[in-house]
Amino acid sequence: MSERDRNGVITEYNQPWIEQRADPYVYRHTDGSYYFTASVPAYDRIILRKADSLEALAKAEETVVWTKHASGPMSKHVWAPELHYLFGKWYLYYAAGEEEDIWKIRPYVLECQGDDPMRDAWKECGKMQRSDDDIYSFEAFSLDATVFENKGSYYYIWAEKVSVGIQISNLYIARMESPTKLATAQVLLTTPDYDWERVDIWVNEGPAVIKRDGRIFVTYSASATGECYCMGMLSIDENDEILDPRAWKKERQPVLCSDREKGFYGPGHNSFTKLEDGTDVCVYHARTYAEIVGDPLYDPNRHAMLMKVVWDEDGRPVFDYRNKVV
Repeated sequence: MSERDRNGVITEYNQPWIEQRADPYVYRHTDGSYYFTASVPAYDRIILRKADSLEALAKAEETVVWTKHASGPMSKHVWAPELHYLFGKWYLYYAAGEEEDIWKIRPYVLECQGDDPMRDAWKECGKMQRSDDDIYSFEAFSLDATVFENKGSYYYIWAEKVSVGIQISNLYIARMESPTKLATAQVLLTTPDYDWERVDIWVNEGPAVIKRDGRIFVTYSASATGECYCMGMLSIDENDEILDPRAWKKERQPVLCSDREKGFYGPGHNSFTKLEDGTDVCVYHARTYAEIVGDPLYDPNRHAMLMKVVWDEDGRPVFDYRNKVV
């Protein structure tokens, strides 16, 4: 554990599951295997782990499946990879910048050339393609894509900054034509409306999807990446028009935020998975201290953590640190 972590307050609630792995993403395959990927502190590669349980993932060997380029696209700031199995193939969705223009962040796709994502080769598919009638998507800072299915259609949600003004980061959604191309033009899903989404910078990013009893919930992260980083939530009925932003309900208050008493600082950029018995689990990152030297983006101690998701009487997810997993 790092020296900074030793100076933090370690509680029974904030013990890291996997250290120094931000933007954690866990996928449980149909065979029961768990896969883990995340941003590494150097932002220079994509890693995967595989195990038969969440507990075993913490100690599983880490495999580098792709490394950044030396220059040009995909040569800087490799962020927030997600592993998905779509249309019979494995895909990795991630964002990256350029050595010559480090904030030229765009979304990219890798396709596995075999059935084993840990061992088989990965093919670069280039930047995610927008629909033929869309002239705006992926022209500005774009990242944090996730994919989910509803009633046989796949949808792509991502964060993108508007290219004018103060560079607000919004969440957009579109239906997918294929794993590498969108079928519809972008729809604005949410913009930073509230004070807790506007601390230091105005941000909505890091979407993640969880479903239950006919409802779809999308969590997302807001504000700058320090102690103010927190998680909001949207929801919709699975029978409503997914691409109608008016059909989505946005929560007025964050659903997960820093808690000094429990030693959580800047929790967010989560994903969801399930235990073997079907229990829902929230995988997220947080720090164990509040004071950060320099730019929070380059502080390495955002650790992957776990909590069980409980459901209230109205069928809504509740995120409580006391619900430990391992």
